[in-house]
Amino acid sequence: MDDHDLLRYSRHILLEEFGIDGQARVSAGRALVIGAGGLGSPVALYLAAAGVGHVTLVDDDEVDLTNLQRQVAHTNARVGSPKVESAAEAMRDINPGIAIETHALRADEALLSRLVAAADVVIDCCDNFATRHAVNRACVAHRKPLVAGAAIRFDGQLSVYDTRDAASPCYACLFPPDAAFEETRCAVLGVFGPVVGTIGTLQASETLKLLAGIGPSLAGKLLMFDGLSTSFDTLRVARDPHCSVCAQRTTTPQSLGV
Repeated sequence: MDDHDLLRYSRHILLEEFGIDGQARVSAGRALVIGAGGLGSPVALYLAAAGVGHVTLVDDDEVDLTNLQRQVAHTNARVGSPKVESAAEAMRDINPGIAIETHALRADEALLSRLVAAADVVIDCCDNFATRHAVNRACVAHRKPLVAGAAIRFDGQLSVYDTRDAASPCYACLFPPDAAFEETRCAVLGVFGPVVGTIGTLQASETLKLLAGIGPSLAGKLLMFDGLSTSFDTLRVARDPHCSVCAQRTTTPQSLGV
């Protein structure tokens, strides 16, 4: 870490819990972000600002005028551009010293298997159950921590699914793939812009904590946010021993450093 980096990241380095060692781990870290929209925008910007060494963005969508009410990584000038390229441009404006890899593709099983295997932390910022479950399966298979968020209308939720910990549930433990959940889209029901900003910012926080190796994560907890009343609730969540995705995973305790 040179003098320029010490100055750029000085406000993190000054934190006793973070320090130079934490910043070094963040700078060497690899984060995979699935979705570059409302949640992915603050995630991408904060990871860039914090100096995460390698960030991979995956999203097959293009910037639309209706996105600009909440997807703060994008601008009016970039309407019609691939979201991953628009977000990457915003990230480079903040921090040109990090490596950014973009994939303007839908996150299918083959792509996820390859990208998740190379990541230290995976951040799920997508907007549909099929992709969430595909991301979760890849994270369980490769034993990578997953920071998953969701938001609709005035409501948001967030958790960390870290199956390196034998007691930690995976996403499918809470939301089984065969359950009949109603698919809701902000294009139909709407979404309050600051709610996705709040959840996305908290996703970035959990990601940086995991990379830096500081503090407890939200593993085993589900954080619920009500943007209308500005209130948070935290629920304890348990692993399902009969989960169709993670029941057969290795249960030997491991160090949770990344």
